[in-house]
Amino acid sequence: MTTNSASAGYFPDPAVAYADAPSIIQEIGWVTAAAANCGDGGGIGREFWLRKAAVVDRIALHEVAVYAPEVAITAVQTAEATVLKFIEYEVAHSGLSLKGAELITAEDRFGYVREQYHVWSHAQLH
Repeated sequence: MTTNSASAGYFPDPAVAYADAPSIIQEIGWVTAAAANCGDGGGIGREFWLRKAAVVDRIALHEVAVYAPEVAITAVQTAEATVLKFIEYEVAHSGLSLKGAELITAEDRFGYVREQYHVWSHAQLH
């Protein structure tokens, strides 16, 4: 399920969005296993791109908090590229329209991933 609160201007804080997330190590393991298994005919779907974007976002957030900008820049750039891949998937498969979305800045795009991860993770718990 894709929900878009971008037009309402609400995106959850990263601490809220990722509150129930597994550890970064566990998520890297899941993403790696999912990528390795995509040759089984299952393909790579929304959950893969969402979880990958979220874990890379979490890594970038940590890097920015701990290191100088020139050290953290690689993690931030990787996160930006991964978030764009998720949004491209959403446009192609979930009906997201960038014409109506307020996903212009990197901050907007990260916010969208955080919102979608928050919704997805809560659905997993119930």
